[in-house]
Amino acid sequence: MKTIFITGGSSGIGRAAVYKFAEEGWKVAFTYNSNKKAAEEIAAETGAVSVFWNGAAEGNPMKTAYENAKTHLGINGFDALLAGAGINLFSLYGTEDEEKLRELWQVNYFGVREAVKAVLPHMISEKKGSIILVSSMWGEVGGSCEVEYSATKGALIAMAKALAKEVGPSGVRVNCLSPGLIDTPMNSSLTEDDIKEICEGIALGRAGLAEEVASTAFYLASDASSYITGQILGVNGGII
Repeated sequence: MKTIFITGGSSGIGRAAVYKFAEEGWKVAFTYNSNKKAAEEIAAETGAVSVFWNGAAEGNPMKTAYENAKTHLGINGFDALLAGAGINLFSLYGTEDEEKLRELWQVNYFGVREAVKAVLPHMISEKKGSIILVSSMWGEVGGSCEVEYSATKGALIAMAKALAKEVGPSGVRVNCLSPGLIDTPMNSSLTEDDIKEICEGIALGRAGLAEEVASTAFYLASDASSYITGQILGVNGGII
């Protein structure tokens, strides 16, 4: 039975991924931060293991979460990683609250980095594994009033491309999802007019579902994508 470690599994894309992989028969462990109740409900419904991770904390709380996940599942490592935890920061450039700015980078970049560092040794020793980072279309094209957020997501794209080259000889694949407008809690602050305006620039004319991104993540984690690495896959409905 294959195994996957999912960060940010209590909400949005990560939550949908927990259900998807569990339905496909994988053993799943996922992290949560503030929503313990949701994490417990998801774990009860899917049979997945939930572990706490304080993404904004200094040090390396991800390593602790990863070790706890392995212990709960009784395994030595994971076959796949989906780094789905992320937060947003909407503000004019240069006016960001410094504490929130540090938290943004801590969660969106350094948290991902620590998750990758945690799973890699086992994957390299096994000569196989799939790492999937979750970026954003704003990491590719940039978003006004989301400069720092766009920067964190752009960093993940660069990480995926570079790391794929480095660990490819060891049989480990690294790819990056670049979702467009997805109907998740992160986008709940958008007004109907905002959504309508964005959808006018989407070929399919609608927002995507978290489940659609999760299905794409499953493809990248599975053997069906065994010759795909270093790629940035846009799940965006055809952004025009």
